[in-house]
Parts: sequence; C-alpha cells; structure tokens
Amino acid sequence: MEHEFELIAKTFMGLEPVLAKELTQLGANNVQIGRRMVSFTGDKELMYRANFSLHTAIKILKPIARFKAQSADDVYNEIKKIDWTAYLDNNHTFAVDAVVFSEEFRHSKFVSYKVKDAIVDQFREKTGNRPNISVTSPDLRLHIHIADIAVGESECTLCLDSSGESLHRRGYRQESVEAPLNEILAAGMILMTGWHGETDFIDPMCGSGTLLIEAALIARNMAPGLFRKEYAFEKWPDFDAELFDSIYNDESQEREFTHHIYGYDIDMKAVNTARLNVKAAGLTADITIEQQDFKDFTQPKEKSILVTNPPYGERITTPDLQGTYRMIGERLKHQFMGGDAWILSYREECFEQIGLKPSIKIPLYNGSLECEFRKYTMFDGKLKEFRGEGGIVKTDDEKKQMAEKHRFKKEREFKKRLDEQEENEGADIRSFTFHKHERSERGEWREERGERKERSFGKRENRFEGKREGRFDGKREGKREGRFEGKREGRFEGKREGRFEGKRDGKREGRFESKNRGGHERFDRSGGKKPYKNNNRFHHDEE
Repeated sequence: MEHEFELIAKTFMGLEPVLAKELTQLGANNVQIGRRMVSFTGDKELMYRANFSLHTAIKILKPIARFKAQSADDVYNEIKKIDWTAYLDNNHTFAVDAVVFSEEFRHSKFVSYKVKDAIVDQFREKTGNRPNISVTSPDLRLHIHIADIAVGESECTLCLDSSGESLHRRGYRQESVEAPLNEILAAGMILMTGWHGETDFIDPMCGSGTLLIEAALIARNMAPGLFRKEYAFEKWPDFDAELFDSIYNDESQEREFTHHIYGYDIDMKAVNTARLNVKAAGLTADITIEQQDFKDFTQPKEKSILVTNPPYGERITTPDLQGTYRMIGERLKHQFMGGDAWILSYREECFEQIGLKPSIKIPLYNGSLECEFRKYTMFDGKLKEFRGEGGIVKTDDEKKQMAEKHRFKKEREFKKRLDEQEENEGADIRSFTFHKHERSERGEWREERGERKERSFGKRENRFEGKREGRFDGKREGKREGRFEGKREGRFEGKREGRFEGKRDGKREGRFESKNRGGHERFDRSGGKKPYKNNNRFHHDEE
C-alpha cells in the first residue's frame, strides 16, 4: 500500500467547511480547516480523486519543503538545497506561482523569480545546461506560499501544483454572460443548502446557467472533472495512467435524478448561452431553461428549492435595483409557499428591500466582494401557527451558526474588497503542519525517468489537435488492446440503460451513440466529435 503524504486543497473564503466535508467523504485523513484552504493526508489515488471529484477546490497542492526565511537570499539558498533532479530535468519545462503575505516579500513575482533562479542555477552548475520556463503549458508547476510569522521572519511552503489550471475551469462553459458566477462558488452554495437532488431546483435569474449545471452534477453525483482536458499531475514522471483511467471511468457512485432543474432569465441572450452550456455538459434531459421575468414567477407544481444570484449593482445592475429586490421578496412571499429560497447578494440595502426575515446568513466572497448567502423559509400564515404544525424555520445547526460571535469579521484581515488580482485564491497555509518524510517516490521517479523519456511528457504534441492522435482513430496496442476500435467498442455504440433507454453491458457499454442525455454531441473541442470519456491519455506508442 502506497504511503500517505501531505496535501493542501485551496478554496474560497467561506467554503472551507464544505470542502472539508467533501474531503472526509472522499476518504482523506487528518483533515484540518485553515483560511481559504484545507490540509489533509492521502496517497496518490486520493490526490487524483481530489482533483477529479471535488466540487469546491481551486487547486490541490503537494508540499515538498517548508522553511523560514528573512530575506530573498534565504529563499534562494533553501530552494537550491532541494535535489531538483527528482522532479525535473533539462528536457522539461517548469513554472512558479507565488502567494505572499509579508512585509519583507512584497511582490509575488519577485519571489517567483528567486525560486526560478535557484532551480536554474542548480542545473547549470551540475550539467552546464538548464530547463526552460513555460508559462502556458509547463511540465512541472510549483507553488510557493510566504507569510510573516514574526517581525522580520517569514514561513515558506513550497508545493507541487497537481492541478494546473484552476479547477473551477470545468470545461463545459462554451459561452458566458457578463459577471458569471464562479463554478466553485456555485457548487459551494448548493452544497451549503444541503440539497442533493431530493426536490426540484430553480434559479429564476440563471444567467449563463452555472448554478443549474453544478446542481445537476451534484444531484447525479457526477465528478466535475469529467469535462477537463488535463491535469498537471499527468505530466509528472511518476504519473500512473492506469490508476487515473480507473478513476476517470468509475461511474459506480453516480445516481439517478428523478426530479428536475429549471432556469429562467429575462435576457434571451443569457437563455441561449445557458442552453449552450447545458448542452455542452450533456445535461439537457435534467435542465429546462426558458425566458421569463422574475416578476412573472408562479408557484411551482412540485416541492422545490430556489437558489439565485441577483444583480448587486456592481458589475451588473438594473434600472431600479432596490425595486428588483422588492419584487423578489413579493414573488417569494406570494408564489413560493412551502419552499426554501437562498439568495446571494452584496448590499445590505438590497436585502432589506426583500422584506423577509432570513433563517441564516452565511458570509461568502464572490470574487472581491464580501457578500452574504441568506436562506428564507417560506410558509403560509402566521409563524406561530407554522411552528405549531411542526414547521421548522431554523434548524439547530443554523441556530448554532447564527449564535457565533463575529461571524463576519473573525480573523479577517481584509477590507470590504480583496485585491482584485488575488481573486480570493491564495490559500493561507500558516496553520498547516508539515511533516518531513524520506520520500521513497523520489527514487521511483528517478528510476522511471529513463523509461518514460519517449512518452513525451513535454509538449505532448498533437494531444488536442484533430482527434487526439491514437485516441479514437484506430486500435491501441499494449495493455488496452481492444478498447479502442474507432468508437471504443461496447461503450459508445448504444444507449445507456435507464438513462438512455438502451441496454448497458460491461463498462459503460452503450452510454453514447454520438448523442448524450440531451440528444446532442457532447464534445467538439477541436473540430472532431468527442465522446464523453476517453482513456488513451498519451499519444505515444506503448512499449
């Protein structure tokens, strides 16, 4: 059994408990909540699953060194002590990302340059040559976090970035509207409500459909990583392709969704955009989107939950912003009896116009804005009568949360807005406990480096050009012989039982016949038709 190592999952301010719960359910050990991060331990499989399955993580980082520094020279010297041949060679590229909370180190790019210089100088001294930097598609991504722990002293944590591009970039978004809701925030909001598909779901101001799509993924328990092209760990020397393929193709945890998701927007352009994104995600059977003004919203026929993100008057607004919120309150009061409504907004004066008493207020950041996520339990008649009939306005957990003092300001070093460039993504890992191990995988990485040179971990030419050479246009030799015969025999030649009105036989046999649940082609990333999943993650020949 492979040994466990430390990992860090970054997230947004306010989503840390949600992410911690996700990690616990995923099987992570030693889960500890920090600020905009959750630390945990796990093996390689858990690291892969965390990237693939978590709804509320921005990145998954693997710490490899921790040290204290008083100056830039200290950082340079400590980085240079690391044996970088365990992770890199002259034929591969790398990039360095830095997050800094320090008086001494004021500029993150300066820190990145010092780390880069230390690595390059080590290779130049040992080999006379050096690896190159690649900003767009490096073979190795590094992340360094620096935070002051005392006057004139900072703590530095250096990590391998296993995710690469931020995990909020799911891959299903084809087009966007102005100020779209971040996918991770949308998923976090839904998970905070406790909804997992037990009722219908409604977003009456759906924009580009992010809440709708994230709700469908949660309802069906589908991994958000299904739509991603790649992860940074796929370029690591110790990448286990078979292990990741088994994770990628495991649908055993997916479930049926017997209710429905509805989205509405007054703007027809937003409606068309949302429909396009839903189609790209293959969820048209679960989601219906129509053009409708919220003022025309009527009582749903089935029990429903409503979650929405109205305009704040910041990036987008309406001619009468406060009037819009008065209308929202009026619609909820008269046309949403028996349901729970959750609203994310920024201005207190807007919430006041709703005219309803919230059950709970949850502080959340939407980008740089310090917002609130409020729940409104709608019932008919008087509160006393509602409670007398067994109705619950506020759960015990909600009462406990609302009783916490300084819920919105505790340990917060922020003004009303965060640094726009930071985008609320720099996890604070000062509370993370780092344990140094004799890392056996370093030796393994060295042993496999020679064997894998021909696997082209560098640019992976042609990986996404055309039809991903070797992936769909013929048989693949080696371990997976017989899995690819044009359409990946048995997986895409029919329709999936229950979900697609066809028979399912073997691994996802019949899941697609050029069509998905909505009856359309699911992917068209580079000009050719793409099936929902694919396993040939390398274009090179097997040995």
